[in-house]
Amino acid sequence: MASTSPENVGGSPPQAQEGDAAADDGGDVGGEPLSGAWIVDGGSAGQMERPPVLRPEVLPTDFERALASEAGEEDDEALTEEERWFAERARAANTRRAYRADLADFAGWCEREGRSALPASPATLSAYLTYLARHGAKVPTMSRRLSSIAYAHRFAGQRNPVDSPRVHAVWEGIRRERAQPVDQAPPLMPPVLWDVLAALPNDLSGTRDRALLLVGFVGAFRRSELAFMQRPHVAPHPRGLVISIPKSKTDPYGKGQLVVLPHSSRQERCPVASLHAWLEAAGIAEELEEPGGERRPVFVFRPVHRNGTTVAARGMSVAAINNAVQRACVRAGVKDARVYSAHSLRAGFATYASQRGASDRAIAHQTRHRSLASLDQYIRMESAWTDNAATALDL
Repeated sequence: MASTSPENVGGSPPQAQEGDAAADDGGDVGGEPLSGAWIVDGGSAGQMERPPVLRPEVLPTDFERALASEAGEEDDEALTEEERWFAERARAANTRRAYRADLADFAGWCEREGRSALPASPATLSAYLTYLARHGAKVPTMSRRLSSIAYAHRFAGQRNPVDSPRVHAVWEGIRRERAQPVDQAPPLMPPVLWDVLAALPNDLSGTRDRALLLVGFVGAFRRSELAFMQRPHVAPHPRGLVISIPKSKTDPYGKGQLVVLPHSSRQERCPVASLHAWLEAAGIAEELEEPGGERRPVFVFRPVHRNGTTVAARGMSVAAINNAVQRACVRAGVKDARVYSAHSLRAGFATYASQRGASDRAIAHQTRHRSLASLDQYIRMESAWTDNAATALDL
């Protein structure tokens, strides 16, 4: 049984943090940190000048007030500590971080150009969009910037320049000229997945990665769901395991979702057996109780130290989950291994299940897609070959 490192017992939420590389992203036995070059719109690295980073050290006061106003900081009466705790959770932390980064970029550009960022005029916003398009920014990036700018103006009580006919015309033109397929991680599925599993080392990190790959694939989990999975979320069932997800991207209010992991006929490909093997090898108990009776989160997937025997108490970061998948693909000699990611497991499940005859509704039941149109993005390349007359030409 592996030893558990006492550092950060119970763990803070597994966000990427300084120090992860040593014991997490590249800290597992035989692991190396993975990084990639900047790729421009399907081309090779460096084909187009990347927009310079124009972020000031601090946001302008008006932007800070706009970000604060949603939490009620503009009221005459200050929020209580408990009110602030709830107000700060009105939007996901990642969303607020994205807003802040987008607004900082816009504010930096406005400062350089001598323009007002808040309120911004339609002419300022259309010029900013043109600047982004000229420097090769992708349509989804620009769309998010518009959402962030609209958000700031709305909560600052200012007229929204995004609604201007001028901005609409420029934005529609950019979308038409720069339209391209949505980037999708390639699906990681059999038989390539079996090759990746066969190449895993027979040690503690290999045991963890086998569980991570099989649970991620069969459960069609998002990488954030794998990172935040805790031991009490795993429940036995006569047909396998049931994983409860308290909160997710499509369930922000925490109604809860259930994901099943059925037993497999082959032990080496069984998500249930592989998860049990990892939990036992890592010594991950049901609960961890601190002095005083306080219970700490017991994360399922954790970093393995370079010594190969010590398992950290904290959970893996989402970046480490991603790197573990890439590292396994590289080790197996998979072609273009570094384009695979943790999302490839989710895409692989949807694609492989479709090939095996599962209905879209049955696939969405496991992937928890609310929209079948979103699910179609995963499987349309494979389904394009189904019942297609071009395959019967016999040329």
